[in-house]
Amino acid sequence: MGKKLESITPQLQEFIEKQKVFFVGTAAAEGNVNVSPKGTDSFRVINKNKIVWLNLTGSGNETAAHL
Repeated sequence: MGKKLESITPQLQEFIEKQKVFFVGTAAAEGNVNVSPKGTDSFRVINKNKIVWLNLTGSGNETAAHL
């Protein structure tokens, strides 16, 4: 079960930075849900309330299309 947090704690940031793969789930206003694996050291914690990742194109690049 997911948990909503107020911010990214230092302990959580340390855990995040050790991961090799993460997943991004997106959906357009109409249509299918897309869950894409991401990786290649492309995820960064900017501060306790902001993250970024490099969205590399793949098969169809639905993540970018949904965003």
